[in-house]
Amino acid sequence: MTTETTPRERLLAAAAELTYRDGVGIGVEALCKAAGVSKRSLYQLFDSKDELLAASLKEGAAAFVAGLLPPAEDGRGARARIMHVFRQLETQAGAPGFHGCRYLAAQIELKDPRHPASKVARRIKRNLLGFFRREAEQGGAVDPDLLARQLLVVFDGASARAGIGVDDLRGLVGPTVTALLDAAGLKPAAASRR
Repeated sequence: MTTETTPRERLLAAAAELTYRDGVGIGVEALCKAAGVSKRSLYQLFDSKDELLAASLKEGAAAFVAGLLPPAEDGRGARARIMHVFRQLETQAGAPGFHGCRYLAAQIELKDPRHPASKVARRIKRNLLGFFRREAEQGGAVDPDLLARQLLVVFDGASARAGIGVDDLRGLVGPTVTALLDAAGLKPAAASRR
């Protein structure tokens, strides 16, 4: 990390990197060492390690969204926009160092829905569900709520399986999502254009 960054920025970056790689149980000493700051600095900047983790997840949300979702009003139909998310997931899952969805992992590891980081993660995942629901509705799905939930289950399951290295998503996720879209009656691209 460069010396041009603030201690706060270094702590957020260290938390993002270490918790993604090693899990949310990473110790305060390891976080401080990676960030090059003292424990005192951490507690001056954040009320607790929990607050640091929550802030780190929140800080990474924009990049998470930008790396998955298509640009707003890009002219593509709902079906293509939904498929875009899963193509992005497939690409990310094939990259070295992929450990699954950091927001799902945080929720699973923390287990406590009241934990500040769990609240942030749940909000980010709810936003992804909202994207799927809006696109499903726009595309004419018979039951947009059900389809959105099914798509999130596929996303989370595929992300988790690829993240632990037991599945290669190529040739698996696309056909699975296509079958769901077909079963939900999502209109073909030409019919679902905005």
